[in-house]
Amino acid sequence: MVDSLRLFSGNANRALAERIAAYIGVGLGEIHLGRFSDGEIDVQIRENIRGCDVFVFQPTFAPAENLMELLIMVDAARRASADRVTAVIPYFGYARQDRKDKPRAPISAKLVANLITVAGADRVLTMDLHSSQIQGFFDIPFDHLYAQPVLVRHFQELKIPDLTVAAPDVGGVKIARSYAKRLDATLVVVNKRRTSADKSEAMEVIGEVDGRNVLLVDDLISTAGTIKNASQALKARGAKDVYTACTHACFSGLALKNLEAAGLKQLVITDTVPQAPDLLDGRLRILSMGDLLGEAVLRIHEERSLSGLFD
Repeated sequence: MVDSLRLFSGNANRALAERIAAYIGVGLGEIHLGRFSDGEIDVQIRENIRGCDVFVFQPTFAPAENLMELLIMVDAARRASADRVTAVIPYFGYARQDRKDKPRAPISAKLVANLITVAGADRVLTMDLHSSQIQGFFDIPFDHLYAQPVLVRHFQELKIPDLTVAAPDVGGVKIARSYAKRLDATLVVVNKRRTSADKSEAMEVIGEVDGRNVLLVDDLISTAGTIKNASQALKARGAKDVYTACTHACFSGLALKNLEAAGLKQLVITDTVPQAPDLLDGRLRILSMGDLLGEAVLRIHEERSLSGLFD
């Protein structure tokens, strides 16, 4: 049934799109992505997609042009009479403002959801949202995958002794508990106080980590201040090696400096956001989501359930 499936990629993370296409067994669709002389985005789909099941691949991390490119590609596919247009967004940007938590603040995640829908997307496929409630911002079918099965498999293969899973804050307890259950590990929580949108201070560790190896799990790393503070707090309480697993590595600001100061044994991330593999002197491990996303695309195309991909 792949004859009517078309996969088009933007410029944000073409390498991951190519891995998805390779898993499915199709080539990436032919599309022109350029710029007009004034810098505006110029898009043209260069093959017939009338009546096709079209998947438009583009994560929406900074700069904002990545989001704009996605919207224009979706619009181009809709106007080319595609039967269905699915926006495949492995990293959903602008997700951290998902509620009005202070006066005169926007709800950016809802705004982006509206833009994607109005552009003409019939369906959205994404991974590890910063907040699960964002699914409710869409009035079109929404599929939410988790990188956890791939990350857990990696740590199961490492066979780390005396392992404890740590949530870097109270909000991460649910996902940390899931990791702990799959890895047959104990669970602790780092009590964090956030001083601004990109700064946090670890206060205390709730649980026992003395003499144990610890796996910190999070969905997103930006400046890595949370990881640094949590790792230092864990080691101050007697933890041995500290590992970190994270889906989206949006390194910004002092991220690399903070990661060095964290003294991690290993940092495991995914390729939802492209990174140079030689960072952190070999302590960085990048796992690909190509097969998982590729299988999801196939199942959506064939109208099959995605629930099996959560195991």
